[in-house]
Amino acid sequence: MTFENYKLVRERTEHLCVNLETEDFVVQAEEFVSPTKWHLAHSSWFFETFLLKKYLSDYREFHPDFSFFFNSYYNAVGERTARNHRGLMTRPTVEEVFDYRAYIDDQMHGFLAKPINDEIRDTLILGLNHEQQHQELLLTDLKFNLWLNPLFPAVLNIKEYPKQNGKGWINIKEGIYFIGHNGGGFCFDNELGRHQYFLEGYSISSNLVTNGEYLEFIKEGGYSKPEYWHSDGWAWVSENNITGPLYWMENKNGYQYYTLDGLKEIDMDAPVSHLSYYEASAFAEWAGCRLPTEQEWEVASGKFDWGTRWEWTNSAYLPYPRFQKAPGAIGEYNGKFMVNQMVLRGGSVATAPGHTRITYRNFFHPPFRWQFTGIRLCQK
Repeated sequence: MTFENYKLVRERTEHLCVNLETEDFVVQAEEFVSPTKWHLAHSSWFFETFLLKKYLSDYREFHPDFSFFFNSYYNAVGERTARNHRGLMTRPTVEEVFDYRAYIDDQMHGFLAKPINDEIRDTLILGLNHEQQHQELLLTDLKFNLWLNPLFPAVLNIKEYPKQNGKGWINIKEGIYFIGHNGGGFCFDNELGRHQYFLEGYSISSNLVTNGEYLEFIKEGGYSKPEYWHSDGWAWVSENNITGPLYWMENKNGYQYYTLDGLKEIDMDAPVSHLSYYEASAFAEWAGCRLPTEQEWEVASGKFDWGTRWEWTNSAYLPYPRFQKAPGAIGEYNGKFMVNQMVLRGGSVATAPGHTRITYRNFFHPPFRWQFTGIRLCQK
C-alpha cells in the first residue's frame, strides 16, 4: 500500500466536485443527507483521527475544532455537531476544507514514506474504503440537494440509467452453501463469519425491474391498494403521499426524472431506481413474486450482472456467526447499526469502481430511497 494508492482515491473524491459552484457545497436539504463540504472534510478527518493523531507523536492538528465539526457517529472519539446542523456550518469555508484536505494529504505523504506495520496498513485500507463509501454518499446526497432546486441543475453525467442484457430466470438448486467473505483481500467486518446456509430451490431474475414495469404497477393502482404493502409501508405511503419513485415527476406529456445530468425523459427499458424497501416489497407482491434473501442473492450473483443498483433483499441486517466488533472507535463502524435495517446487495452507478464484491452488505432503513436502489425478483 503506497501513497499513490491513497492519492488516487483522494483525487477521485475531488474530481466528483469539479463542476460544482461554491454554493452547491453547503446545502443540506434533509437530516439524512450531508453537504458536499462535510463529506470532503469528514473523509479527511478519518485519516487524521485514526492514523496521524494515533501514530505520530509530534502531529499538529490542522484546526482544534475540526474533530467536533466533522466527526460523524464515533462516540468514543468525542462530541460532534448535530447531524441536522451540518448544513448550517457556513464556516469553516469551502476553501478552508480544501486546505484541510491538502494538509492531510501532505501529512499522509510523509507518514507513508516510512515503513508501516500491519495494523497501520489495515487502518489505511479501511480509510480508503471509507472514503469510497463517502464518494457514493457525496453523489447521492448532492443529487437530493440539487433536486430541490427548481433549475434542476446538471453537474455530472454518471450514466444513471444503463441498459440490461439478462434474459429470463435463473434456477438455483436446493443445497447447503457458504455465505460470507472467504478471507481473501479486504472486506468490512460485517462480511466476516463465513458460514454454511441451507437454501431451498428458487429462481431469481437475471434482470432488474425496469422503469416501464414499475410504471405498470403505478398505473394499476399499486400505491392505492393496501393489500400489497406491509403495515408500516402503507402508513408511510399514506402519511407522505407517495405516488411513485423518488425524482419522478409527472406532467401532461408523461413522466420525467431528475438526474445529476439534469431533467430527463424516463427510459422505460432501464432499471428503476430510488425505491424504498416498502416499495420494492409491494411491487414484488403485486408481481406475484418476492424479494430474494441476501443469502439467495449472494449464491446466485455469479450468474447475473449486478452493480448498477443497490438491490433490496428481504433480509434484516444482523450479525453473521462469530461476528466481533473491533476494539475502540473503529468498532462503531458497522456493528451498532445491526437493528431495524434491511440488507442491500450489489453496488450502484455512484459506487467507486472495484469497491464492492458479492459479499458486500449495505444496509438502510426501510423508508430510505435517496440511494440508487432497485428491485430483483425471486420466485418459490
